[in-house]
Amino acid sequence: MGDFVVHSDHGVGQFIALRSVGGTDGAGLLPPALRDLPQGAAAGATEVMEIAYAGGKRLLLPLSRLDQVQKFSGIEGVSPRLDQLGGSSWNRTKSRVKSSMRDMAEELLKLYAERQIAQAPVMPPDTDFLHQFEAAFPYDETVDQLEAIAVIKEDLQRARPMDRLLCGDVGYGKTEVAMRAAFKVVDAGHQVAVLAPTTILADQHYETFIKRFSGFPIQIEMISRFRAPQEVKDLRKRLADGKVDILIGTHRVLSKDIQLGKLGLVIIDEEQRFGVAQKERLKQIKKDVHVLAMSATPVPRTLQLSLAGVRDLSVIETPPKDRMAVETAIVPFDPRLIREAIELELERGGQVYYVYNRVESIEKVLTFLRELIPDLRVTVGHGQLDEAELSRRMHAFTRGDFDVLLATTIIENGIDIPNVNTMIVHRADRFGLGQLYQLRGRVGRSNQLAYCYLLVPGDRVLSEPARKRLAAIREFTDLGAGFRIAARDLEIRGAGNLLGGEQSGHINAVGIETYLKLLEETVRELRGEAVEEAPAVNIDLPVPMSIPPEYVADANLRMEIYRKIAAADLSDGEILAELTDRFGPPPRAVESLIEVAALKRAAEALRVQSISAKGRELTVRLRRDARIDVARLIEMVSTWPGASFSPTGVLTLTATDGRQMLALARHTLEALQ
Repeated sequence: MGDFVVHSDHGVGQFIALRSVGGTDGAGLLPPALRDLPQGAAAGATEVMEIAYAGGKRLLLPLSRLDQVQKFSGIEGVSPRLDQLGGSSWNRTKSRVKSSMRDMAEELLKLYAERQIAQAPVMPPDTDFLHQFEAAFPYDETVDQLEAIAVIKEDLQRARPMDRLLCGDVGYGKTEVAMRAAFKVVDAGHQVAVLAPTTILADQHYETFIKRFSGFPIQIEMISRFRAPQEVKDLRKRLADGKVDILIGTHRVLSKDIQLGKLGLVIIDEEQRFGVAQKERLKQIKKDVHVLAMSATPVPRTLQLSLAGVRDLSVIETPPKDRMAVETAIVPFDPRLIREAIELELERGGQVYYVYNRVESIEKVLTFLRELIPDLRVTVGHGQLDEAELSRRMHAFTRGDFDVLLATTIIENGIDIPNVNTMIVHRADRFGLGQLYQLRGRVGRSNQLAYCYLLVPGDRVLSEPARKRLAAIREFTDLGAGFRIAARDLEIRGAGNLLGGEQSGHINAVGIETYLKLLEETVRELRGEAVEEAPAVNIDLPVPMSIPPEYVADANLRMEIYRKIAAADLSDGEILAELTDRFGPPPRAVESLIEVAALKRAAEALRVQSISAKGRELTVRLRRDARIDVARLIEMVSTWPGASFSPTGVLTLTATDGRQMLALARHTLEALQ
């Protein structure tokens, strides 16, 4: 309760409560304009969701119509604006979002079309030399890794320039996939450029590549601002002559004075973190070379599907075999616990991250740690340090010269030091769920059991959002579940990263689910494909439809079952079997709820507008584009007692017994197919 929700017709509202409303239409509580209740519901309680909209107006939505509502998922910590009940403001917002989205999608499709006719170097099939490199990998590849490697090899063996995004959780083996692609390209006589957004990450990649390619005659170099001018001059000449196989660096690699004479592949790590100018330069480069981008931020599966054929995506979701979940604890700030945690890690030969996100007071924490453990070797890392100094400190920590790295969230992305298996996060209640999740991914990178201590103030009550975030990160510690719990926040980031910063604002205006639905429609329209929206069907029959609290006591569980019935993830028989197994034989109201949900789906398929009943009269209102068998309709009107059909598309039938309305409605739709 208190969560924001999105109604398909009315837009963003706030869920207030579940309540039961009595009477023949569940009506007495609100004026008609604010109800969304069936007008002929059988006497008795109807369970509804109360939703608040702008201006204090409320909507009562029967839980049998829960398919019209979904939880609003936007950027964490940013509350959406409530819409006006009735849909006018919601429709304006959707129209604005779709217009911007259309421009973006047109640009993506244009780039895709250009790539279709462009030419990139074609790599030959795998050689024995590449097989030797692959055999030198000391671990078992995951299924997802093997699939990504296979599809990237196929891309490289085509003349069309590859433009693939490789997504995977931290430590799931994206770099190994990229290195195999690099080896294949170098083996074919071409050069590879590897770009990282920061010097720290570029250093990390350089060391990883040097170690992995050792024993193979491949020349790997790194370029950065810290190299002497004469060294850079010599490197530029060797690059132009094709004597360097792999060049690693930051955006310096994109400079006009850096010429790779035989460039075949560009690997980009965290592309979204580059500036506008660098992205424009990348667009030019992408036209005639293969490009592999990597990101640790997940991309929603629905976005993957809607962009199929626009941007190629590979996803690594399987963790490495020996990777263990990180033990996570939420604890009040306590110097004794901090000392014990650090000493425990040092005793087993490991190192520690201490995350403190305020640069202005980070020196005080440094003093605290040195006083806590006098012999402790601590170094500090944050974004306000000179880049060369930060790089020097990170190298020293990686070599093992220090026990503890006291750092800001600068370590959130890309830092990979397997010897660090304890993390302490100071004032964890101030971090977002996505941040906590990615920070925690920095430890547990080896087969050692890792620990993450989330420190919170012991002398004050946490805010409700902070409490929920911390509970979620602690509860879901196994690898798969951890990915899922942070997925909403991270996927919103991932969608924004992939589609551009402006789109992040649009995602937060309508929620990620609505945004992705609109994007799929837009891409299909631009491709000239038909986009059909299943019209909403109003069903108003005098049958009790509910899940009584006496049958399922827990309100959250009832909502889950309502949603499952509305979504039709299972067949009617499967739902009934599951309910019987869990709660015993369902009452008639539950059976009717399932039957009406099935009736609604059948009506949507036939493009029926509404089905309603009054007394013994059943009315089926057809849309102009109804998909019915006209010959059967004529036969029905001619032979069924009391049947009539008006020029406005209204079919009227008479039931012998008012209690048989549901069966008559079902029989009617079956006869019209």
